[in-house]
Formats: sequence, structure tokens, C-alpha cells
Amino acid sequence: MRPAEPPRVVFDCMVFLQGSARQTSPAKACLDLAENGFVQLCLSAEIVAEVQDVLTRPEVQRKFPALIPMDVEAFIARISMAAVHFLNVPAEFHYERDPKDTPYINLALVA
Repeated sequence: MRPAEPPRVVFDCMVFLQGSARQTSPAKACLDLAENGFVQLCLSAEIVAEVQDVLTRPEVQRKFPALIPMDVEAFIARISMAAVHFLNVPAEFHYERDPKDTPYINLALVA
């Protein structure tokens, strides 16, 4: 049974990578929760762009042969449809130790 108001989640890029590349991974289970409405996945244009960039890198696709371009496009379309999109996420926080995580933290603050 789905909760009336599912909790909002922000997943790091590695969850998207592992969930798209390995169908039996814990990351895939997390993404399935979002696609089935048990959690409310939060996305921003910046995060979608990073996920698309990472999943289409030649070195990543060599490591994970399941990541063929057509499947990557379908995966991104599915997660996008299942998500709540936030536009113009303000850069309120800057994560000095790992600047690539900054968009995820700022999205979490807004969500």
C-alpha cells in the first residue's frame, strides 16, 4: 500500500548509475520505489543533465554494457516521469569537499 504522502528523496548520481546498470542492485530497488510511488523522487535539470552525461560516457558504457544509448534514454524518461521536478534550485549551499554534490544538497534543501 502506497503512503498518502510519500517521503521525498534525492538520489546521488551513483544510485542512478548502479540502478540503471544492475537490475538486482539495492540502487535499482530504490529507483523502483520511486517509479511505484512509494517515495517521491526529486529532480532538477542539473541533476538530470549529470545523470545523462555519466550514463553516456564511453568509459562507463564499456564498464556497464547494459547501458546502451536507447536504454539510457528510456531510463531517463522513466525516472523523469516518476519524479517531481524543481526549477531554479537556488545555490544556497556549497559543498567544498565535493563540489559535484552541491546540486544534490541544494535540491534536498528545497525539497
